[in-house]
Amino acid sequence: MATAYKVLGQIAPLATTATAIYTVPSATEAVVSSVVVCNRGAGSAQYRLSVRPNGASLANQHYLVYDAYIAGNDTLILTIGATMDATDVLEGYASTGDLTFQAYGPGIS
Repeated sequence: MATAYKVLGQIAPLATTATAIYTVPSATEAVVSSVVVCNRGAGSAQYRLSVRPNGASLANQHYLVYDAYIAGNDTLILTIGATMDATDVLEGYASTGDLTFQAYGPGIS
């Protein structure tokens, strides 16, 4: 199996819209080693992160972070280490349109 270290995904979601940061392609696995949450706005905001196994509908047990706060003009770097299988989805949600999410880690195929 080949391992490629890369940017898994980058998004700037619309406010209050859960959006896929990364969906693991078929015949591939991934480890989300870190997620960066950046607030480009001056006001504080809330964010959520979830992993939906096999693309399942979002449910309470999928949340890694739920309505955590990030200060205005701040950046958080979260060490996650989440292992993901084919079709698993890493998803981000923001209370405002000012947040950016980035996921990094190896893809294994």
